[in-house]
Amino acid sequence: MSTDRYTSPLSERYASREMQYIFSQDMKFRTWRKLWIALAETEKELGLDITQEQIDELKSHAEDINYDVAKEREKLVRHDVMSHVYAYGVQCPKAKGIIHLGATSCYVGDNTDIIVMSEAMKLVRKKLVNVIANLAAFAEKQKAQPTLAFTHFQPAQPTTVGKRATLWMQEFYMDLNDLDYVLDSLRLLGSKGTTGTQASFLELFEGDQEKVDKVDPMIAKKMGFTGCYPVSGQTYSRKVDTRVVNVLAGIAASAHKMSNDIRLLQHLKEVEEPFEKNQIGSSAMAYKRNPMRSERIASLARYVMVDALNPAITSATQWFERTLDDSANKRLSIPEGFLAVDGILDLCMNVVDGLVVYPKVIEKRLRSELPFMATENIMMDAVKAGGDRQELHERIRELSMEAGRRVKAEGKDNELMSLIAADEMFGLDEEALNASLEPSRYIGCCVHQVERFLSEVINPVLEENKELLGVKAEINV
Repeated sequence: MSTDRYTSPLSERYASREMQYIFSQDMKFRTWRKLWIALAETEKELGLDITQEQIDELKSHAEDINYDVAKEREKLVRHDVMSHVYAYGVQCPKAKGIIHLGATSCYVGDNTDIIVMSEAMKLVRKKLVNVIANLAAFAEKQKAQPTLAFTHFQPAQPTTVGKRATLWMQEFYMDLNDLDYVLDSLRLLGSKGTTGTQASFLELFEGDQEKVDKVDPMIAKKMGFTGCYPVSGQTYSRKVDTRVVNVLAGIAASAHKMSNDIRLLQHLKEVEEPFEKNQIGSSAMAYKRNPMRSERIASLARYVMVDALNPAITSATQWFERTLDDSANKRLSIPEGFLAVDGILDLCMNVVDGLVVYPKVIEKRLRSELPFMATENIMMDAVKAGGDRQELHERIRELSMEAGRRVKAEGKDNELMSLIAADEMFGLDEEALNASLEPSRYIGCCVHQVERFLSEVINPVLEENKELLGVKAEINV
């Protein structure tokens, strides 16, 4: 670990080694070499004077990058692609004359960017599926646990802990659908030359359009893609980066929403994120149990949501067939967006897997509010016993206001049931009234909704992706 210069917290604290490798120098330059091999093989198969011996030589050095040679060369020529073409040629003297034949820098740069984003999206997808799986297990377990629901963060009608979890889950499910759509739509740039016209290949193949038309599909197949974008300038459209990072921003927004709810619930002491035995919540207040994981989710999520502006602005401001003002921005915004989302999803898996629910606290708060919520049922029972609906409504309104005043002004418990029992207009005793306060009577279709959502929407997705399940996230700090 370097201590005398800046290091990114995304690498040091948040992102997994797996995601870090995808954006590593090894991944980048090994992919460059694979692309050069695919190009040479394609050109040989289409009739250019390239030998199998040259291709075998390229393959023999596809993994062992001579970084020192490339670095020294770049100091001289100030061009990263040509420096690596030179370094590869040093290792492959028989093939050096055909490396990068007919291509421009974006052949390796842009195609590698697409390949790297594709691999990163696959890792994001795996972790996203596991977050959904953890939420599904939590929702199933807590589907019938009544809890106070809030609108405007004010007490509303009851819901269940499991039903609330389906709200988080549904947003992640929407993110999964968006991710799959964008991932399935990714195509390579191919090899279209300096302005996207393929003029160099038309020259190489002596005007044979049929052979030129075969170049991109053949390269795509060798690199594991279904095809290339049909038209381009020198680069693939930077709109692609916008679509990719918007998916990441969507995941971040879903995680932020869930983490905010968990933070509020932890304040209420109803639900708590994992808190380890030796974990310190505060340097001053030893009793503190801060929701630091959920806070970190929110913090990283804000970064990703703002980061989505980078590729959008870059895409909008490209000039004609290309400008280079995209390059430095892409080197930051794309990797960091993925590294941050990787950290977010690890935190989400960890938090949901270890959520602690406190039913006694939940029931106490719910019962403190239930008398107000039960008034409609109480009024109907009194009407059935011969009361006047309009008169009862006005009286119960007055008693509710008085009970609420005593709670807020005098710090008393909710005495609404006692006030109603003492009022002859209702003709109901306190025992009968208290019997009406069973929380499960007020959760509506929550259990059914959870079961139906899981069986019809989520479980088919988990079954389809069962080979991805079982990921456990390790949180290091």
